[in-house]
Amino acid sequence: MTDSAYKVDTTSRLAQWRIDNLASCTYRKSDPFKIGKWNWHLSVEKNRVLFVKLYPEISNLTRDNPPIASFIIRVVSSVGDRKYLTHPEIRDKVIKSNDDFVWAIEGEEPCSIWAGGFTQERSNATALNTLGKMLTEGIHTDITINAADGSIGAHRAVLAARSPVFRSMFSHNLKEKELSTVNIQDMSIEACQALLNYLYGIIKNDEFLMHRLSLLHAADKYDISDLREACHESLLEDIDTKNVLERLQNASLFRLMKLKMTCIRYLVKFGKVFEIRDDFNCFLQNADRDLIAEVFHEVLDAWKGF
Repeated sequence: MTDSAYKVDTTSRLAQWRIDNLASCTYRKSDPFKIGKWNWHLSVEKNRVLFVKLYPEISNLTRDNPPIASFIIRVVSSVGDRKYLTHPEIRDKVIKSNDDFVWAIEGEEPCSIWAGGFTQERSNATALNTLGKMLTEGIHTDITINAADGSIGAHRAVLAARSPVFRSMFSHNLKEKELSTVNIQDMSIEACQALLNYLYGIIKNDEFLMHRLSLLHAADKYDISDLREACHESLLEDIDTKNVLERLQNASLFRLMKLKMTCIRYLVKFGKVFEIRDDFNCFLQNADRDLIAEVFHEVLDAWKGF
């Protein structure tokens, strides 16, 4: 027990604050204590819900160069049977003010469902596996996806939660709602399966890489922003002379500016256009005029250095 109700005992990596007789409605802020090179405060506020905050002592230094903290916080209640509640680990969080880390603990006595070695990550993984099993085993499917060469059962609630376009289909009196079918005739059954696997959180890396362009088209068509961004970032990673022109045209079609400029600079600044002259000539005959103009604009900029 410390001499002051506001004093925090510390070691190099550990801080411990003991509060006796925490009233049902109260607020307390600790004295400053040093961990690493920063001075910190803990505070608690209790009014039906217990709020715990950790934040740096505010100064010009913390405003201009706020600390990046990784930590675990545990609350121990010694009232009645000893109760433990541990917050999931915080990693590399920028903390500027007393509102950047706020832990709201429901109820009068904290107790954790994550105690006893059952982690939140395991719980999330179990839930994701269950969602995937609903798809792979066709558990209570209520919508049929008709691809170009086959059909797959799915769940309209999952599709609606992942795509505002699907949600609109199922919310209005459209044929998809009436017939419980969605026709995706511009995708193969394998690509459509990859799309559903992504939406249900069970897609494998090889499957994603194989169907990136089809998934990008679907992401744009059904307004799935996270899938669009995942495809965009992936298509940036392995540009070569065999795929650069195809990716350039897709980047222009789907308004992926970073991919488009990366492909153009790969062709121009790295001189790859000379390695694929025949393909590039075909590209010049068939590509969008505005895209061709952008390529030549980059060529002219490169020539300025000679």
